[in-house]
Amino acid sequence: MAGKDPLTGGRELVELSNAMVALHRENFGRGPGAAKSFRDGEMVACVLSDIYTPAERTLIGAGQAEHVRRTRALHHEALEGEYRASAERILARPVTTFLSAVHVDPDLAVEIFLLGAG
Repeated sequence: MAGKDPLTGGRELVELSNAMVALHRENFGRGPGAAKSFRDGEMVACVLSDIYTPAERTLIGAGQAEHVRRTRALHHEALEGEYRASAERILARPVTTFLSAVHVDPDLAVEIFLLGAG
């Protein structure tokens, strides 16, 4: 990886972003507006923007943002194996830790993968 900025570029990072978009679309009924992945050593993060469904936006507008966050957290917990498997396949490294978080304003999700020895 000499000569490359570890935080940008790379076929694997584009492929990971595409996989996270596909998982989001399959499981939430619509894909995020954009996705970009970054890597720094053993940590890989994918930032997704414009993530919420119309129903979730309605709930957020009605003051139920915490409910939306909890529901998203439960959903990601249930799908952790799929997220890990996608990252492991693309990055050719085991994922030791998967973390997922959502934010309301701005409308973002972050998927973080910590990699083990490969």
